[in-house]
Amino acid sequence: MNKKKKRSAMHYGMQLVTLCISTSMVLILLGVIVFSVQTAKNMTSYVKENITVTMLLGEDMTNAEASQLCNKLKKNHYISKVTYISKDQALKEQSEAMGSDPSEFLGVNPFVASIELNLKSDYANTDSLKWISKSLMANNKVTEVTYQQDLMDSVNKNLQKVSIVLLVLAILLTFVSFSLIKNTVSLSVYSKRFSIHTMKLVGASWNFIRAPFLARAAFAGILAALIADAVLAAGVYSLYNYEKEILVVVTPQVLIITGVSVILFGVIITTTCSCLSVNRFLRMKAGDLYKI
Repeated sequence: MNKKKKRSAMHYGMQLVTLCISTSMVLILLGVIVFSVQTAKNMTSYVKENITVTMLLGEDMTNAEASQLCNKLKKNHYISKVTYISKDQALKEQSEAMGSDPSEFLGVNPFVASIELNLKSDYANTDSLKWISKSLMANNKVTEVTYQQDLMDSVNKNLQKVSIVLLVLAILLTFVSFSLIKNTVSLSVYSKRFSIHTMKLVGASWNFIRAPFLARAAFAGILAALIADAVLAAGVYSLYNYEKEILVVVTPQVLIITGVSVILFGVIITTTCSCLSVNRFLRMKAGDLYKI
């Protein structure tokens, strides 16, 4: 009797290990997709917020007027950063870049004062920049507003392409993961088909019969998700050791969303597959159980 119990426990343990390994491998792939989507979004926001909109100021604008204009611009909800560059500062920066002072042979400072703006990512797009530029040009002491139109268009186009690719991959992986996990769960439920039928014969309700299978599947899903999260965390740590600046796009929010998503995927997929498999055997008659 003890040997039979040990054999049964060993069989149960092997089924659980098999289910956890197969599920965790699938969850790692799903986690990578979620992680990629979140980091791609953050990367896009980071690039957009670092695109500079430059306001060239007229020769007659004083430093005091420029300071007042900067304070006024900071109050706009679509602006994240305002940087004032005076004529003298512009001359100094360009002299360092060129290795010579152009004012020495020109006799005057050829540069004008300017204000560099960084927009919030939601407004760093072509449509928003049109009305923002028009609004900035309303000041008669602003001579020109320039920004990198090509870079802006390139970022938005690449974001659309990446989003479509990740969406397709997510759909395919979800379908594949569901199929793989369903087969694994079905095999574990298959060994209990006669027990399921016996419980039906003694009058047990379908919910009562399903409950232990769903609980076991949920436990396996959580365990597999924790394994997958550990693997993903190790991967992120390796990226951090390779490039410290990765924290700019890999924020705590990204890690939390990825970790929680993996756990939810693990529980939902395993319990759904278990429920479908148990329901299949619940609908079968006694004679059909021998024909499988």
